Amino acid sequence: MEAFQVFDAVAVPLDESNVDTDQICPARLIRSFAEPGPHDHVFLHDRRHGADGRKLGFVLDQPAYAGARILVAQRNFGVGSSREAAVFALVAFGLRAVIAESFGDIFVGNCLQNGVLPVALPAAAVDALRASVQRTPGAHIVIDLPRQTATGPDGRAHPFAIGARRKRCLLEGLTDLELTERQRDAIDAFERAHRERSPWLFPAPDRNTNP
Repeated sequence: MEAFQVFDAVAVPLDESNVDTDQICPARLIRSFAEPGPHDHVFLHDRRHGADGRKLGFVLDQPAYAGARILVAQRNFGVGSSREAAVFALVAFGLRAVIAESFGDIFVGNCLQNGVLPVALPAAAVDALRASVQRTPGAHIVIDLPRQTATGPDGRAHPFAIGARRKRCLLEGLTDLELTERQRDAIDAFERAHRERSPWLFPAPDRNTNP
């Protein structure tokens, strides 16, 4: 996946709490990710489109926020079911980071496995960032992962926490599997030594047994 280091992008405000994964990616649209072509319409589809498919002028589709790659929401973003397609929908829309007061636990894990950074900040900081991009539509937020700060248009930096392993994976663009594969030589060496120390755990195949 694409590495995440210092990310400077247009931010879009979403004045809502408890945006669950079914809103982020409606269950009936999950299969669309198995089909070729763009899927930016999936993210918050039912909030952005009417029954006839026409756009409703939702904040995500307003011209002032065109090209936004950072979303600033409220609390409990990504709660609900564990569907990874919710993160696929974020990525398809072009988002690389979500700033909120809190997130669904499984959603956080899915984000980090797909190169999306969930930034949890105190309510006052989230409100300040969201208000700043509302005052100046099209304004940028800078997320500096090495320094672990999110800086708003006013120049104020808000520190955030992230686990060391998760941070490393994002900085280097690694999934958990890719991180494990980097230890392949050490894993193979351990397995060889384990077989030598405990050969009775690995009986030889019975050559008289028919295949």
